[in-house]
Amino acid sequence: MVHLLLAIIYLAFISLGLPDSLLGVAWPVAQKEFGASLGDAGIISMVISVGTVISSLFSSKLLKRFGVGKVTAVSVLMTALALLGFSFVPAFVFMILLAIPLGLGAGAVDSGLNEYVAEHYESRHMSWLHCFWGVGTIVSPVLMSYALSHTVWNDGYRFVAYIQSGIVLVLLCTLPMWKNAQGVTTNVGASRVLGLRRTLRIPGVPCLLVGFFAYCSAESVAMLWASSYLVRVHGTSTERAAAFASLFFIGMTVGRFLSGFVAERIGDRGMIRLGIGIALCGALLLFLPFGEPTATLGLIVTGLGCAPIYPSIIHSTPKTFGAEYSQAIIGVQMASAYVGSTFSPPLFGLVAERTTLYLLPVWLIAFLVLSLVLLERAARSTDKKHI
Repeated sequence: MVHLLLAIIYLAFISLGLPDSLLGVAWPVAQKEFGASLGDAGIISMVISVGTVISSLFSSKLLKRFGVGKVTAVSVLMTALALLGFSFVPAFVFMILLAIPLGLGAGAVDSGLNEYVAEHYESRHMSWLHCFWGVGTIVSPVLMSYALSHTVWNDGYRFVAYIQSGIVLVLLCTLPMWKNAQGVTTNVGASRVLGLRRTLRIPGVPCLLVGFFAYCSAESVAMLWASSYLVRVHGTSTERAAAFASLFFIGMTVGRFLSGFVAERIGDRGMIRLGIGIALCGALLLFLPFGEPTATLGLIVTGLGCAPIYPSIIHSTPKTFGAEYSQAIIGVQMASAYVGSTFSPPLFGLVAERTTLYLLPVWLIAFLVLSLVLLERAARSTDKKHI
């Protein structure tokens, strides 16, 4: 029963990754249909992110009242309906409106499942959980590419909406498992509902949130600007750069899969330190003046280093701060992560536009070091029995 429930959680996390990479693939065609500019996709992305941050902040109250299973099922249903709506939109403004429920649903799923796995399962399962998010981000572009080649872009959203609907049915049919699974404590009554102010007053939480923000700032900037860095700095063709930049994601996905086999032995804090250390080595490789091969290797190494950091930060929260506060803290953690991944890439873009893309490794190193320092300080500021 425990393993079946875990499989359902993995399936739900695939649903979280499915919508994340659709817009970028569909937008070059959709924007022409709506007469929108290329940059208008940023408006949709921003609305989704804002919705995700809001639902993450309120996730603790929702999970306390309704439970993880119900919140996850309803949230995935929201994303399925929003994606289905995307397939019928007659104008750009409706995409903005539908981005609201899409973001709200994603934030609740992310916070709820991360907190649940962090509290009830070993750290290896947290690494594999985020690996399944990567599976979702790989599947949806394939479906959208098929739609663009054989029908229309709207069908790509429709295909993913159908998959999401299937996942909703599975979640609804298995709701009793969240209460009856043997060997897993599913009662969330022990957790405390805290407001944002009370959560921030917990010793170590402010450092934790800023450290998480700093890490997500480094990761999201690498994701968005890796291809441009290869083109502008090393003269790589756009086609080759797109292919090479994908190696960062492959490195991260493979790294998370491999991390699951050593996470228990090394521990969460050890995985965070190891991951940041490897990511720093990758960023340093980007500095070396040996051209495209070294830079490409740097992206792969950076992706491998980033792999265990996010899952390990989340999984360490109940142990560091206590299960009583973990639900509230993880909800705010998710919000800080989304703020970092939403605003840092455009901010770096403005900086690079006024200076140079050579600053990409500098940005990565600065934020990775800041993340390590603050996360270590957060751990030390808590009771030693939790460290």
